[in-house]
Amino acid sequence: MKEMVIILISAALVNNVVLSQFLGLCPFLGVSKKVDTAAGMGGAVIFVITIASALTSIVYNAILVPFKLEYLQTIVFILLIAALVQFVEMVLKKNMPSLYSALGVYLPLITTNCAVLGVALINVQKEYGIIDSIVNGFGTALGFTIAIIILAGIREKCENNDVPESFKGSPIVLITAGLMAIAFCGFAGLL
Repeated sequence: MKEMVIILISAALVNNVVLSQFLGLCPFLGVSKKVDTAAGMGGAVIFVITIASALTSIVYNAILVPFKLEYLQTIVFILLIAALVQFVEMVLKKNMPSLYSALGVYLPLITTNCAVLGVALINVQKEYGIIDSIVNGFGTALGFTIAIIILAGIREKCENNDVPESFKGSPIVLITAGLMAIAFCGFAGLL
């Protein structure tokens, strides 16, 4: 149990997928304009990464390793992730049309979100079992969600502030993300 907590905290805070590994920057920067949309994207990412971690771990350990097909892991993982994202997209379109339209093009981009594939490959690299993979996937997605919601909150506050003309738009967002990355370095001493 202690090992699971360490994996969870490490994935969410210490090795934050966005702020220390720089994976998943496209949705991080693109969907972080409003807190509600960022929270919706975070929820979708939590679901996709957690389920993808479980599926890829099962497929890798039950099919690829026994048949010595480990070299196909990237292709197989991408196909699994794409199918999972299509499922999430259909569910959101049917059950939450407002969130579906708010996420827009960024929802299908979860398929190409390198954080999802990165977690699956890290799980294989660290030789995690299925439970460890799920915990690492959930922790990584939780860290992504924390980071995107914090950035969205800061961006909403920046809209009402007097920002110099040359810093408006993308420059202030990138500076804010950089400062957040520096702040998250403080979690390195946590474990």
